[in-house]
Amino acid sequence: MGVRSFEHIGVIVYDLETVAAFFEMLGFDRSETARVGGAWADRVNGLTGTEVEMLFLTAPDGTGAIELSRFLTPPSPASAGDAASNVPGLRHLAYRVDDVETLVERVRAAGYDLEAELVNYEDQRLVCYVRGPEGLIVELGQRLDD
Repeated sequence: MGVRSFEHIGVIVYDLETVAAFFEMLGFDRSETARVGGAWADRVNGLTGTEVEMLFLTAPDGTGAIELSRFLTPPSPASAGDAASNVPGLRHLAYRVDDVETLVERVRAAGYDLEAELVNYEDQRLVCYVRGPEGLIVELGQRLDD
């Protein structure tokens, strides 16, 4: 057998609270913060002395879970947090929203902005990329047939 279902995506961050607050502002539900580490974490991560502070965020329907982790030890190396949307690697997370224009206003009021512009894609959906803290890109899409 192969893959059965999607569980979550892990995102390593420097500022756990700022990134979590960004996702909460977008409408995600937040779990309690937990601390994990020890020998099992070292074996899974291939590191020594692993100690992590982490939490989960989920969309209101319970899907699309994001695990935010901040490594206390060993410290994370420097990151190119402002990588362009065409740089190889995981570049964005995509979520369906009900009212993208209102959410974009909330994003801007919180001090963030769009990567480029809000686009009407073939009268099927309104879509944009939001650039959040630490260079994270979140695609927001509103279906126009809803």
